[in-house]
Amino acid sequence: MNKIFALLLLLTVLFSCTDSNTMELYDKVQKPGEVNIKGFSKPDVLQLRFNGQPVAIDGKTSYTNKIETQLQFVLDQGETNKLSVYNNETGTEIAKYNITYDNINDYKNLYFFNLPGIYLQTYAVKPQVNLGKVGFEFIFPNLGEFSGTSLVNVKGILKRENGVVLAEFDNIGKDSFTAVKVYSFFSSTAPVYLELYKPGTTEPYAGSKMVQVKLKQHTGANMIVLQEKMENGEWVVKGDIDVSEYL
Repeated sequence: MNKIFALLLLLTVLFSCTDSNTMELYDKVQKPGEVNIKGFSKPDVLQLRFNGQPVAIDGKTSYTNKIETQLQFVLDQGETNKLSVYNNETGTEIAKYNITYDNINDYKNLYFFNLPGIYLQTYAVKPQVNLGKVGFEFIFPNLGEFSGTSLVNVKGILKRENGVVLAEFDNIGKDSFTAVKVYSFFSSTAPVYLELYKPGTTEPYAGSKMVQVKLKQHTGANMIVLQEKMENGEWVVKGDIDVSEYL
């Protein structure tokens, strides 16, 4: 009788464990995930991979120019879903995003702009500028990389060579282009100069010397990417990339 009771007890424990494991398997906390992707790449051909698998857009797994799609999937609490951007020709990983149950809202809308030598995590739309006018807007993605400043944005004053002010930009930041500022076109050869200051002041945003960027201008939109760089052992700011040329 004792043997039969012991056997029944053992079976009860075994079934209890099995039921517990089964419940654990099906009781994971989940929710739907959605990522809306709007990107652009030129001239590089890109491939998006989600958890290692190529993402097909209009039946293609590699793409250039305008790149738009929507990912829909299930998020398990405690697990990470990896979205990567690759150069399709070289196999180089350009960017990666770790998407989780807790941070999915940060990735509802994912924007990027891939150009030679730079990857911007922003969405760019070429503004309309009237005939005979010049428009400038700026973004400063690597602000602080070489200057060491902790500022998240800077003030910009755009001037002619003779010091006449053309436009002012209160907040040039890392994540998005400023609003476009427009002035009348005055020369096809003369450059313009952007002076960069701490917000709300006329103090250089880093160091003691004036920070000035020499820029080419052309009629229509000029969408300039500012970059801190090292030249001859000193940090400088350049504005050589004009996104409008690719749009």
